[in-house]
Amino acid sequence: MWRRDLAPKIAVEYLSGLGRRWRHVQAVGQRANELGSAGLISPDVVAAAWLHDLGYAEELMMTGFHPLDGAVFLVEEGADDEVVGLVAFHTGASFEAEERGLLGSLAEMPTPDPDNLDALTLLDLTTGPDGSPTDPETRVEEILGRYPTSNPVHRAVTRSRDELLASARRARRRLGLPDDWPAGVAERVLEP
Repeated sequence: MWRRDLAPKIAVEYLSGLGRRWRHVQAVGQRANELGSAGLISPDVVAAAWLHDLGYAEELMMTGFHPLDGAVFLVEEGADDEVVGLVAFHTGASFEAEERGLLGSLAEMPTPDPDNLDALTLLDLTTGPDGSPTDPETRVEEILGRYPTSNPVHRAVTRSRDELLASARRARRRLGLPDDWPAGVAERVLEP
């Protein structure tokens, strides 16, 4: 039976061998735990933060599009619709789904609450690939620099840049976080 509190354990099981990707997921999850403990974000967002990159696990890849692959696995596991939707649509996924010809498949996933999606986008965009704190603008540029212009990720992030940054700003405002959050978050080994 699905339980949100098992999200960190699921993340460990499927992602802990993925080096930098795992460090990113740990940091996103830990920051979500902190915001959740403060009552600023819902338990669904906390669970989705731990699971947002689940589709990168080799054994879960079906389409090669990690938001959809992770969401399909979560549907099969009986996860709550909101968690499934957050994983499926996180950080501008609809733009990349369109680039990959998977918009129809993505549309079959539950639609998450927009405020929750903004919060997850903020968590993802303020965490570098190695888990270090960053700002959304720098993170978007880092993603663009990692992929050639012909790659669907590069094309999608180029198209979604303004919306991604607006999403992060909305979340910061709604959650009452300073513009430089999470600056000052101590870098440490993060445990689920």
